[in-house]
Order: sequence, then C-alpha cells, then structure tokens
Amino acid sequence: MQFTSETSSDGILEQLFTLGEIPGVLWTREGSVGPRPLILLGHGGGQHKKAPGMVARARRFVTEGGFAVAAVDVPGHGDRPKDEEYDRIATENQARVAAGAELAPLIADFQALVARQTVPEWRAVLDALQSLGHVGAGPVGYWGVSLGCGLGVPFVAAEPRVRAAVLGLGGALASAEAAGRITVPVEFLVQWDDERVPRAQSLALFEALASTEKSLHANPGRHGEIPAFELASALRFFARHLG
Repeated sequence: MQFTSETSSDGILEQLFTLGEIPGVLWTREGSVGPRPLILLGHGGGQHKKAPGMVARARRFVTEGGFAVAAVDVPGHGDRPKDEEYDRIATENQARVAAGAELAPLIADFQALVARQTVPEWRAVLDALQSLGHVGAGPVGYWGVSLGCGLGVPFVAAEPRVRAAVLGLGGALASAEAAGRITVPVEFLVQWDDERVPRAQSLALFEALASTEKSLHANPGRHGEIPAFELASALRFFARHLG
C-alpha cells in the first residue's frame, strides 16, 4: 500500500492510497494510535470513493463513532481506468432496456460479474489496512447500498472479518446465494418506491440473509432518496456491534 496524499481538517486525517491498481482513501481521527474498528464503504453505481455522500458518511463515522473508514473505487469508476469489457456490457444493457428489456436482471448479471473481481480486491485492501498501526486488526463493518450492496453481499459472505453490515437497495437475482452465507447482523434498507430494484426483489434478498439478527428499514421514496436519519441509525448499529 502506497499513500499518495495526506490532508487533515476538523480533526480528521484523510489519506489517499493505491494498492496495486486499486485507488482508495482512508479516514481516521487525526493523531490516532493503535487499533480501532474499521468500516469499509461501498459506493453506488456511477459514483466513486470520494463522492459527497461517501465523504459525509465517513466523517460522521469517524467523528461520532471513532471508527477508521475506508473506500475504494470499483472497476470503471473514479480513478480506475476504463474497462472496455465492462463498458461494452453497460452499453449493450442500455440498448436492451431501450428496446424494452427489464432492467433488474441486467443489473444483477453485471454486478455478479464485477463482484468476481472486487471481492478479492477488497480482501487484499483489508489485509493492507489492518497492517497499519493506526487501524490495526480490530472488528470490521461494511456499508453499501445499490452497487455497494450488489458487490458487498458476496464480499461480506466471503470475509469472516466483517462482523456487521448495512446493506440495501439491492435485489435477490444476483445475490441470494451469497446472502444465504451471511450470518452477521445486518441492517437492510429498502426504498418502497424504488424505480431500479423491484420491491419484491429487495424483500427476497432480505429474506435470503441467513443472519439471525437482521432488521428491515423500509422508507417511502425512490432509489436515491434514503432518508438522512438512516445514517444515524447505521452509526448506532455499528457502535453496537463493533464497539
């Protein structure tokens, strides 16, 4: 892991890094020493590791929870180079939707393809982060909705270091099998009027989770309209399960 820049504001240290070809960012309290719980953030489709919502979320997790927080750009996003294969599939999917195809199965197939790359990438990033003196090998949480859910479900299922996860705005078509291997506590977000993920698919993904402790947070509104108070709920959730 190589740090490429370091800035601080309002007591929060922000460090940009690369791990091989993976660009990422780590937020911690300025002057932090020793291990602490770490939360990995998965960004949405068309976004990146430092999208405004990601930064706001990270800063609250750091200041109010004392967590370390990290995010990386997934393939084809942010500072990652364009991926010709992924771009080709995305273009073909847009043409299929324009011709009347259903969107949800196309999204599910694409996310399942990308997850084959991102799961090992994120596990390598986690290894590197936990080797840092101001992060350490403490408990790990994961937060991701939409694309961050589609890629996050297989990651959480594969990574035993993750002890709790906030997921949502995703469906069962691509993720049900992996969800059946998740047993950690989960807070799951559903937008009742989601125009991208059919409600039945979201509820089926929640049902598929094998966790004995899971809660469904359903709110009215479209895909991108998660209420602001859900961030406070996520903060309490991670504080309860990560310490």
